[in-house]
Amino acid sequence: MLSPRLESYLDRDYARIRGMSSRFAARVVAHLMAAQAAAGITGGAAEIGTFEGRFFIAMGLSLAPGERLFGADSFDWPDDQVEQRLRANMAAMGVDVAAHTIWRGDSRILAPAEILAALGGKARIIHVDGDHTDGALTADLALAVQVVRPDGLIVLDDMLHPIYPLLILTVQRFLDAHPDWQVACVLDRESLSGAAKFVLARHDQAPRIAGWLEARLPAFMVAMRAQFAGHDAPIVAPAPELPKF
Repeated sequence: MLSPRLESYLDRDYARIRGMSSRFAARVVAHLMAAQAAAGITGGAAEIGTFEGRFFIAMGLSLAPGERLFGADSFDWPDDQVEQRLRANMAAMGVDVAAHTIWRGDSRILAPAEILAALGGKARIIHVDGDHTDGALTADLALAVQVVRPDGLIVLDDMLHPIYPLLILTVQRFLDAHPDWQVACVLDRESLSGAAKFVLARHDQAPRIAGWLEARLPAFMVAMRAQFAGHDAPIVAPAPELPKF
């Protein structure tokens, strides 16, 4: 259901690239992107916080021919060679660096028009993994909602993380301000560093997303659902079993 090239990257090479997004979450997002393509949803992909490209490459290998990537990062931690390693990793994994856009700087000053121009239109998915502060996530969400398609997805990293427990307040404030959006699914943590993700979508898209997950990943669906203010959402987990009493 995923391309052999993408499966090979996830199975063999994903963990070799430095980063903290889980392989499980990358595989689920790859399935969501494949389902988008099958449903005729087109467009590029963007990531805020590309680091050395672990998740970025997985998104790139999930795109259809002619679709583009946009990656933004300050590229200043842990040293000044991060961007060079990103570009080298992309090339090594078969993602054409010249065909895509790498933007260096603080995402809080990144204009939506720059992403739209680079992608040739609105993105079908954007992964937000920037600075884990209220101010940065607020700005990144404000940016994401302007550049994603009406039927697109916003994926948020490090949700419900013990190191960043207050980020959920930022997300809830965004949802309160954008009542047409909701958490469409929760991708459970793989480990402390491979943390949980939220997939946000507009209300009218949530049932379709749940259907995609149930059709493609039935063995990883949790029997119970995540409870949010005014809605619930399916949970996809690497170990979905609940205790029986």
